[in-house]
Amino acid sequence: MVASMIFAPISAKPWNSTAAACFRPDPVSPFRRRIIAGSNSSSPLSTTAFFPLQHSAAHQINNLRLRPRLPLSLKASSSSSVGTTEYLEEPTTNVKFPTSLNVPGCSSSSLSLLGTGYREKVFAIIGVKVYAAGLYVDQSIFTILTACKDQSAAEIEANSSLFTSIFLDASEKALRIVLVRDVDGKTFWDALDEAISPRIKAPAEADKPALAKLRATFENRPLNKGTVLFLTWLGPSKMHVCVEGDASSGADATIESMNVAAALFDVFFGDSPVSPSLKMSVATGLAVGHK
Repeated sequence: MVASMIFAPISAKPWNSTAAACFRPDPVSPFRRRIIAGSNSSSPLSTTAFFPLQHSAAHQINNLRLRPRLPLSLKASSSSSVGTTEYLEEPTTNVKFPTSLNVPGCSSSSLSLLGTGYREKVFAIIGVKVYAAGLYVDQSIFTILTACKDQSAAEIEANSSLFTSIFLDASEKALRIVLVRDVDGKTFWDALDEAISPRIKAPAEADKPALAKLRATFENRPLNKGTVLFLTWLGPSKMHVCVEGDASSGADATIESMNVAAALFDVFFGDSPVSPSLKMSVATGLAVGHK
């Protein structure tokens, strides 16, 4: 029961009670979103920049440039000698996610944040936050998702075939997970295994060594609060797993199994996601990205 707190699915909350984690409405205009700007120095920037959701050429605002296509992506200003990084804050856990990221093991120069969410397990009436997560994608993903161009976020969220298309696309994508409580490695692995196994309907020869690599990666290491994990899909049948990853680190495990890679994607973006807030936030990012 302890292990299931990490990856067991929970019921989605109504849209009006769980806002998409990447978006905070501007009280002046519902068509604006707030971007939290932070610094890679010890103190955060004191300013908060607001950007209209416009799908056009990039606009220079307060020395930050909004990229077209993917409105969650910002280009950091390089005018400062220290340098700056833009973040979106997942509001329930207050974990900040860079809006663009060099992901370990990816050939892309950077991936862009599409949505964030959190995982919560409810014991009796007490909700326990386990981790925050953000999905990063290559901006080319929008060129293959023409089917969702005129769909609302709710319609996209319910569109299973669309999320299958995202998984099957050859472009790189990564899930960044930040633990907000201590979890021992065995508990984490047991929960992961319980979530993956039922999703593999027709086991293949490559599945067993892939699962063994995952077990070895997590089982005997402490995963303390603040630990960062990356699940990076390099393609439909190959993924990297990295613990405490940064731009210079390599993968702790390379998984080469279509079934295991697909099962892990389904854990978060299938019909019964473990983090409904993450899936809805990603759906909102896809809907806005086509406007």
